[in-house]
Amino acid sequence: MPQDISHEPIIAVLLPCYNEELTIAEVVRRFRETLPAATIYVYDNNSKDLTALRARAAGAIVVREPRQGKGNVVRRMFADIDADIYVMADGDGTYAPDDAPQLINTLLTERSDMVVGTRRGVTDDAGRAGHAFGNRVFNSLYKWLFGSDFTDIFSGYRVFTRRFVKSFPAVSGGFEIETEMSVHASQLKLPISEIALDYGHRPEGSSSKLSTFRDGARILWMFAMLMKETQPLRFFGVFSLFFLASSLFLMAPVLVEFAETGLVPRMPTWVLSVGLLLLSMLAAVTGLILDSVSRGRAEQKRIFYLSMPSGRVERRQGDVVQKPGKASRAA
Repeated sequence: MPQDISHEPIIAVLLPCYNEELTIAEVVRRFRETLPAATIYVYDNNSKDLTALRARAAGAIVVREPRQGKGNVVRRMFADIDADIYVMADGDGTYAPDDAPQLINTLLTERSDMVVGTRRGVTDDAGRAGHAFGNRVFNSLYKWLFGSDFTDIFSGYRVFTRRFVKSFPAVSGGFEIETEMSVHASQLKLPISEIALDYGHRPEGSSSKLSTFRDGARILWMFAMLMKETQPLRFFGVFSLFFLASSLFLMAPVLVEFAETGLVPRMPTWVLSVGLLLLSMLAAVTGLILDSVSRGRAEQKRIFYLSMPSGRVERRQGDVVQKPGKASRAA
């Protein structure tokens, strides 16, 4: 059973920001109204406008992260801040702070380590041409590669327990950080929950920082790297089958000709086919060896995760979090 905590949970609201001066003050104000005892942190990622000043004026603790990219900001936030419950959202006003209590209550009542606020209609209208299609494609690809635990892997509205945050390696540098979180939870088979929430639109004058093609390519690359790290046998098996098929395609006519004439006139083709066969065997053996290594790493991460206090609070079903304890100001 999870360890009980006698006090109210310490809640920290985490808002990574880059050039969000039009919306950040309102987002901070609404989170302060919704979670009056929580501490709100705004991590400014080299904004060129008044994001930091407006966030501080609204009552948030502002920290500057010089390394550009949302992944770098999240890694810094998770390392700096100590709390029992972490609420992560964006500073652009697309996620409603009023939904935070529902996410927190789900975390507590469902005994989850991460609750994702999935975005209603994001696969139909993501605010920009191409983004809705990209969400459909990437979510389908994720289910095929890593399992069906998540329906919206790119949602930035998430609530975590302390032991998820402190056991999450966070190696990504950019917007692919949410994908890494999802794979981490799927690999360790952590308890997760999803709640469908309304997804707002940016106000006039505010634009998305996502680049359709650049960030899409980075997410595809992250998929490949995470598959290599978590499913190396499957990853290298694809290359092994490709090399094997190529080898057999080139080798077959040479063998047929040898059987008929006893000669090998196309020696370069034969050498190439044998080389591809060797590469196929090498890829298969590499996958087998790394699969054992990956299993050992997953076991170590699971043991470290279990060594962390769960930080959960017993609550009756249906309770609504209104006045949690103050968050740590470690940052």
